[in-house]
Amino acid sequence: MSERKPRPHRGDFVRCYEITTRWGDHDSYGHVQNVVYYSFFDSAISQFLVECGTLDIASSPVIGLIVASNCTYFASITFPDRVTVGLRIAHLGNSSARYELGVFRNDEDEACARGEVVYVYVERDSQRSASIPEAIRGELVELAN
Repeated sequence: MSERKPRPHRGDFVRCYEITTRWGDHDSYGHVQNVVYYSFFDSAISQFLVECGTLDIASSPVIGLIVASNCTYFASITFPDRVTVGLRIAHLGNSSARYELGVFRNDEDEACARGEVVYVYVERDSQRSASIPEAIRGELVELAN
């Protein structure tokens, strides 16, 4: 088994997005369910892409597909905690981008969870690998700094 990476801090991330927990996010133990963390990841990445003006769900000829994701949990989140998701690019390839995310509870500096999400860009119609469009690449480069 590989060594566990240390908990990220807020300052490790380029952008942050606030997300509200909901009563229904809990499991029977009173913790936010694991699947909800993946929703946090998806919401933060999508909000970033929408803010940048690079997400055109209906007509982009090149689209990003999630091909891998993972999450490491450090501490529990419960309702009504405030959640902040930190976002950065850990690796930017020709046709792929690996996002790293940190999930923070209330005003805490150490992450409750760390995630990775890998997007691969493909041509919408053929589903064949495509280079990341320049407009998107430019925004992703900013997120890597």
